[in-house]
Amino acid sequence: MKKVNVDELFEGKASRYALVIGVAKRARQITQEIEDQQIVTDKKAVLTAIDEIREHKIGILQPEDDD
Repeated sequence: MKKVNVDELFEGKASRYALVIGVAKRARQITQEIEDQQIVTDKKAVLTAIDEIREHKIGILQPEDDD
């Protein structure tokens, strides 16, 4: 099992909620792409999404503060 350093992912992000939602949405996109292209893989979509965020391949939109 691969361990993920959440603090490393959270670095520079204002909201953990945004991070979790971003990972979940990207993982769903990856799963859909795998199904559409009929790719066989052992790598989990969530781990792929986390790797993409860690490597700054995708960005996470931060919620705006309502003052």
